[in-house]
Amino acid sequence: MRYLLALCAVSVLALVSGCGGDSEAPKTTVTVKEGSSITIALLPKKKGIAYFTSCAEGAEEAAKALGNVTVIYDGPTDGSPEKAASMIEKWTLKGVDVIAVSPNDPSVLAPAMKAAQAKGIKIITWDADAAPDTRSFFINQATSQQIGEAMVDALIKDMGSVEGQVAIVTATLTAANQNAWIDAMKARLADKYPKVELVAIKPCNEDQKIAFQVAQDLMKAYPDLKGIFGISSVAFPGAAEAIKQAGKSGQVQITGLSTPNAMKNYVKDGTVKSVVLWNTKQLGFLTVLVAIAVKDGTLKAGATEFDAGTLGKKPVVGDQVLLNNLLIFTKDNIDQFDF
Repeated sequence: MRYLLALCAVSVLALVSGCGGDSEAPKTTVTVKEGSSITIALLPKKKGIAYFTSCAEGAEEAAKALGNVTVIYDGPTDGSPEKAASMIEKWTLKGVDVIAVSPNDPSVLAPAMKAAQAKGIKIITWDADAAPDTRSFFINQATSQQIGEAMVDALIKDMGSVEGQVAIVTATLTAANQNAWIDAMKARLADKYPKVELVAIKPCNEDQKIAFQVAQDLMKAYPDLKGIFGISSVAFPGAAEAIKQAGKSGQVQITGLSTPNAMKNYVKDGTVKSVVLWNTKQLGFLTVLVAIAVKDGTLKAGATEFDAGTLGKKPVVGDQVLLNNLLIFTKDNIDQFDF
C-alpha cells in the first residue's frame, strides 16, 4: 500500500507524535510577532469524543511552544451544526483572530463563516472541509484518495479475499470529508476489487450506540457480509462491538478510522486486525501553525510548501495543507501509541 507512511518518524518529538515519553517542547519555525498575541478558536464537529480531544491537545502544545497564543477549544456536544454556527457567530462578536472549523454540515455553517470573514476574521478548516469561499486554507490529514484507498486495501488484506459483500458505517450523510473518502473507496473497489460488492452506506450520527445498532442491522440484513468499514472514530468502535457481541469476530472483518486507544481492546482480542488513522495530535498542532501563518500573511495563495518545524515541511496543494502521515495500527505496534 504505497500511501501508508512510516509509523513514527524519528524527527517527530514524542509528545506530538503520541509515541509516549517525555521530551523537549516541540519546535516550530512559525513565530508570533513580538509584542502581539493571537487568539484561535478551534471548533470540532463534536466535542467530547477522543479523536477531537487529542487534536485539541496537539493544538495546545503548539500554542505553548509558540507563546502568546490562546486556543479556545469548544464545540457542540451533540454535533449539531446549528449550534456550531452559533459558536462561530459568538467568536465573531468576540473578535478572535482565527476560527478553525471542522464542519459537520458545511452548508449550515457557511453563512456564519462568511460573516466572520466579512469582519476580518481569518477562517480555516481542518479535519473536514467546507466550500472554498468560506475559508482560506484547509488542513487536510491526507488526500481523500489516500485515505479511501488505505481503508479499502486494509480491509481486503484483513478479509484475505478479493470478493464478497462489504458495508460502510459513516458519521453523517452531510460530512463532506467522509463523502469524499467514500467516493475514493468506491473508485478503489471498482478499479482493484471488482468482485467486492458495496451493499450499504449507513450513518450513525456520530453516536457509538447508533453505530452498534447499525452494524447489527447490517449483519442481519446481509448474512453473507464479509466486511464493514467504520469511517469515523465513533462508528468504528461501535461497529466493532456489534461484531464482537454477535460472535462474528474473524467472520466479519472490520477496519476504519479511530484512535488507537479506542481500538486497542478490539485489536488485542482479534475483532479488529487493522486501524487506519493519522496522528491526531499532529493534526491539531499543524492547524495552529497554519492559523498563525494565515493571520500574519506568511502563508498565501500559491504556496507549494509549509514549514511546520518539528513536523517537517508539508506540501500545499492548491488551498490544502497536507499533514500526510497515514498510520496503520496492528497488534504488533498499537501499544506504542497513546492518543
